[in-house]
Amino acid sequence: MERTDFNQLTWFQAVAEERSFTKAAARLGVAQSTLSYAIKQLEGRMGIRLLTRTTRNVATTPAGERLLQTIAPRMAEIEAEIAGLMALRDKPSGSIRLTLSDHALETVVWPKLKPVLREYPDINVEVALDSTFRNIVEEGYDAGVRLGESVEKDMIAIRIGPDWRLVAVASPDYFAERGRPEHPRDLVRHRCINMRHETSGSLYAWEFEKEGEALRVRVDGQLTFNNSYAMVDAAVSGFGIAYVPESIVQTQIASGALQQALDDWSPAFEGYFLYYPSRRQNLLAFQIVIDALRHRE
Repeated sequence: MERTDFNQLTWFQAVAEERSFTKAAARLGVAQSTLSYAIKQLEGRMGIRLLTRTTRNVATTPAGERLLQTIAPRMAEIEAEIAGLMALRDKPSGSIRLTLSDHALETVVWPKLKPVLREYPDINVEVALDSTFRNIVEEGYDAGVRLGESVEKDMIAIRIGPDWRLVAVASPDYFAERGRPEHPRDLVRHRCINMRHETSGSLYAWEFEKEGEALRVRVDGQLTFNNSYAMVDAAVSGFGIAYVPESIVQTQIASGALQQALDDWSPAFEGYFLYYPSRRQNLLAFQIVIDALRHRE
């Protein structure tokens, strides 16, 4: 069967409702001859008469009335849905799915997101805490948050946080017992708390740099985690040296629960970026979230 021309159905509906080709043509903004030809094509394709034409008016045949009752409510439903979708361009509402690490959520995203969600209660946000690298398009995420060096080049990336660094920390009791490393190579003689990458499954080689000299040190110890906050707790409990984001141990350092080592070997690097695949057709709600998260010096 020949594919349905929905323009012809829409035009038929207008003629049937107006009961006049002249009024329907004016309503649709088309020439009356064009409209008449389209209805004839529709009737010819269906093989049935839909309209009865007289010199004074137009009326639907039984078949035409049945078709009108079938398409009219469906056309109204489609138009209402389109109007609702178009309203999303101007009304900050809708759902946004994000994938990010717990550290990114706590230190950057959540503090900025809370006031936005209070101001715009129709914006819904789903957060998936995950340190692995996700294909946000295939897995249905609107955006992800990762360190700048990790964002794929074909993504749009917006900086949302400042530079930060990892610091080596341990409890005062641990340093009193085992001594304090003076050089990254000294770490091989210490108990260290390892981090395992969720994506690759490999252990993180601790990265250091000083005066242009870069070192990667593979450490060993009793404990391995895939979460920085667990590493901090283990370090406070005296299980060894942890290499963790500085921002999550500031309180423990200030209180004396943890002490730093190798501070001059801990370089700063690019912080977190929000990344997503396209600027086209993004909802207003998404634009509001982007603007709220954007890093400002």
